[in-house]
Amino acid sequence: MKSMIAMTAALLATAVTASAATLDADGDGSVSFEEMLAVYPDTTAETFATIDTDADGMVSESELTAAVEAGLVPANG
Repeated sequence: MKSMIAMTAALLATAVTASAATLDADGDGSVSFEEMLAVYPDTTAETFATIDTDADGMVSESELTAAVEAGLVPANG
């Protein structure tokens, strides 16, 4: 059972990383609203602001991970 939980966690972590790489089109390490819209066209400014917890106008990898865990963004981008 523990190994199955560990494997599931590893797969989820991989999915989040893949999603971050997919979203960050310019490779600067952060995801802009425009980059988010390119993959998730239904994203609203309000949802983006909720994901962008430090309100810097960009979504970091940790913010994206938290958004995936909260169900705000699908794990596979």
